[in-house]
Amino acid sequence: MLVLLPPSEGKTAPADGAPVDLAALVHDAELGPVRARVLDALVRLCAGRSRSRALDLLGLSPGLAGELDRNATLRDAPAGPAADVYSGVLYQHLDLGSLTPRARERAAERVLVASALWGVVRLEDRIPAYRLSIGATVPALRRTLAATWKPALTAALPPDDLVVDCRSGGYAAAWKPAGGTLVAVRAFSQAADGTRKPISHMAKATRGDVARLVAQARTDPRSPEDLATLVERSGRTVELARTGRPGTGGVATWTLDVIETA
Repeated sequence: MLVLLPPSEGKTAPADGAPVDLAALVHDAELGPVRARVLDALVRLCAGRSRSRALDLLGLSPGLAGELDRNATLRDAPAGPAADVYSGVLYQHLDLGSLTPRARERAAERVLVASALWGVVRLEDRIPAYRLSIGATVPALRRTLAATWKPALTAALPPDDLVVDCRSGGYAAAWKPAGGTLVAVRAFSQAADGTRKPISHMAKATRGDVARLVAQARTDPRSPEDLATLVERSGRTVELARTGRPGTGGVATWTLDVIETA
C-alpha cells in the first residue's frame, strides 16, 4: 500500500548539513532528470533580475521576497530529513519522532510526500527548505508543474496498489494510479442540525492522524473497508463511499470522510 501526503507550506530550514544529493532521493531513475530540470529552472527564476516577476509567478507576496533568496541557493543549502523540513499541522499530527521504531519503519516504507520541486520524497530523504507550490508557474518548464511531473510519476509509482490519498487537488492532478484502489481522505465538521461543511486547516490534522494510524497498524489495510475500520477504531466517525468503478485496467476511487462534531 502507499500513503501519499501533501507537502506543508511552512518549512523548517535545516541549520547545517550537506546539501541535497539528488541521486539519493527516492525513485531517482525515473524522477531524477525532472528533479534536476525543475530545480535549475526554479533557481534561475529566483536569481533573476526581476524579483517582482518571480514573486508573481510563484504566487508570493512582497513580504515573502526572502523566499526568492532561499530558492536561489537551493543547490548549496543545508538539507535535512523531509519529515523535519515539512513542519506544518499535518506533520505535527503524524509526529514521526514519537512513533515506535517499528512504526517509523512502516512509515518510511509506505509514506511518500508529494512535492512540486521533487516529485515525491520519502520522509527520511534529505532536502533543503524551499518555496514552490504545485500551482506556481516556472516559465522555463513551458508546462504546468503538474503536467511536468505526470509522466515521470506515472513511471515511478506503483500502478495498482491501495493508495491512501491525503493530497490536495493540485498535487492529485500530477498523478493517480492506473489501476488498483485510491481512497481520498477528507474531513468535515457536522453541526447539531446535521449540516456539514468541509474543514481546511483541521483537514490537515485529520490526514496526519490517518497517516499515523496506518504506520501504527500491525497489518496493512487491504481494502477501503479495512482503512475505514482502522480509523473508526480510533474513536472517529467515518463515512466511506465509492465514487468511481474501474473500467478495464482502471482505478477504483473512494472517499473516506472523517466527521468532526462542531
